[in-house]
Amino acid sequence: MHAIRLHAFGPAENLTYEQVEDPRPGLGQVRIAVAAVGVHLLDTALREGAQGPAPAPTPLPTVPGREVAGVVESLGEGVAELWLGKRVVAHLGFAPGGYAELAVTDVERLHEIPENLDFAEAVAMIGTGRTAMGILQFAELGPDSVAVVPAAAGGIGTLLVQYAKNAGATVIGLAGGPEKVARVQANGADLAVDYKDPDWPEKVRAWLGGRAATVVFDGVGGSAAKEAVALLGPGGKHIVFGWSGEGIHDGEPYLVEGVSEQVLGPVMLGKAGGPNPVRTLELRALVEAAEGHLRPAVQRFPLAEAAAAHRALETRGTTGKVVLEP
Repeated sequence: MHAIRLHAFGPAENLTYEQVEDPRPGLGQVRIAVAAVGVHLLDTALREGAQGPAPAPTPLPTVPGREVAGVVESLGEGVAELWLGKRVVAHLGFAPGGYAELAVTDVERLHEIPENLDFAEAVAMIGTGRTAMGILQFAELGPDSVAVVPAAAGGIGTLLVQYAKNAGATVIGLAGGPEKVARVQANGADLAVDYKDPDWPEKVRAWLGGRAATVVFDGVGGSAAKEAVALLGPGGKHIVFGWSGEGIHDGEPYLVEGVSEQVLGPVMLGKAGGPNPVRTLELRALVEAAEGHLRPAVQRFPLAEAAAAHRALETRGTTGKVVLEP
């Protein structure tokens, strides 16, 4: 099979498209003919040698990628025959191997893909959608809500805008550049503004006409977060789930005591509850998509162009969820 391999930590150019041996499913595993694989900002940090949340450094060479969708084409020992030929999506956990034409994972990680989703959309919901569901646990949205979404053209931002609109909230989406602003407007935001315009906060205040924001969904940090939080009224909430605008490798979130709440990692999963909170959030995301409430935005790259996908993601040149297709 063909796969993307990383032989040395470093820049995106270190991702190479190669012929490698087909993986074999073990006990309780399946092999998936991959149709789509998700690319996460964390992938770019792992590529450079950061350990991230993984329990141990990644041994090299490695095939990156942890979110895959495709068709089950081979079964390991102990797996029911009913899985053969199923359209499935799965998060591989800390095991790499997704940037490939074939991927192996435990059968217990599989979700059957709803009929109305294609493979790339399913990958978006299993990763980005799961995170969006986790973030939304911390907000009570309704007709009286005024939600501000920085990076509203991104994968998570797209879903947050849709969910808030479905709840009846007034939604203000921030994005960088006219093309992304247009996408945010088309996605249903009541107001879409370019955060590269230094006057954007005053334009938002004028549009609100005396109303105040009630919640800011912040995965960006930095000056955009600071200006957005200043739009909150008394009792407003600043929900922090990242600080990508400050760089994934370093930097810090923008936090205000009594206003900001960080919801990453264990906090998000603890709120989800259940014996497997990750799977709980994955199921919620897939159900929302299956019922037509949420529709992820996807930007597709050929598998062989994984390096280009990484560069685009690192330079904020993407919209929606980045997906590789073999």
